[in-house]
Amino acid sequence: MKVTVVGAGAVGASCAEYIAIKNFASEVVLLDIKEGFAEGKAMDLMQTASLNGFDTKITGVTNDYSKTAESEICVITSGIPRKPGMTREELIGINAGIVKEVSSSLIKHSPNTIIIVVSNPMDTMTYLVHKSTGLPKNRIIGMGGALDSARFKYRLAEALEAPISDVDGMVVGGHSDTGMVPLTRLATRNSVPVTEFLTEERLNQVMEDTKVGGATLTKLLGTSAWYAPGAAVSGLVQAIACDQMKMFPCSVLLEGEYGLNDICIGAPVILGRNGIEKIVEIELNDAEKAHMQESAEGVRKTNDLL
Repeated sequence: MKVTVVGAGAVGASCAEYIAIKNFASEVVLLDIKEGFAEGKAMDLMQTASLNGFDTKITGVTNDYSKTAESEICVITSGIPRKPGMTREELIGINAGIVKEVSSSLIKHSPNTIIIVVSNPMDTMTYLVHKSTGLPKNRIIGMGGALDSARFKYRLAEALEAPISDVDGMVVGGHSDTGMVPLTRLATRNSVPVTEFLTEERLNQVMEDTKVGGATLTKLLGTSAWYAPGAAVSGLVQAIACDQMKMFPCSVLLEGEYGLNDICIGAPVILGRNGIEKIVEIELNDAEKAHMQESAEGVRKTNDLL
């Protein structure tokens, strides 16, 4: 199993690290346009192999896509990161050109690959890959929902004062500060609805903290987060590589599901060897449906900028 990660910055390097540590891939290729940068990151990571107990080979290359040939999964993290005060949507001008060029180069050398998009604005970049490559919809996945749901579970565990292993919850909708739809109604602590433990006011605070999870970190760090995005990507890659048939919310091209068409937006999917094996339609209540529609309108406005 060969996996390519394009972009050797903080997010890309974290993706490569977490994938390697899980030890299911034979090789991870880390590619960047900056001379020697990916090679240095790869060397540094390989020097942790004996300490962290993995045998995955990590190879760094400078802009040589021939070295990515026959990759079964490719991850696109390249593009400029958010700075404090920026929205994900404001990145579209630069990142759209980068993502289009990168996806084309990857497919040239790995025509059967599955692509995972991380670059922001993530739903629109996922849609761009669909429109510019023509790959089957099951082979193009936006990472956002998996990360948003991890942040939701963190906030739930914090509010419940519970271990995070007790908590389950999901975020659907757009990967933006205003577009996320945390499904508090369906969130549980060991199968018991969290509404049994938390007041409506506290749950609303959890929801709002989840929505601005990325912006909060950007303000604190001065740039986009990287540990949780890298871990989210590694979870998706492992589910596909190991044919785990796990459910994750991901940005996926909808064709009638949730009443939406011709849009990439977060919805629960089953991930296996073929990428997206199935889109799962869960029954939303009227308020959740309304939030999903509002989120879709926001994503479409960003898509129009393409």
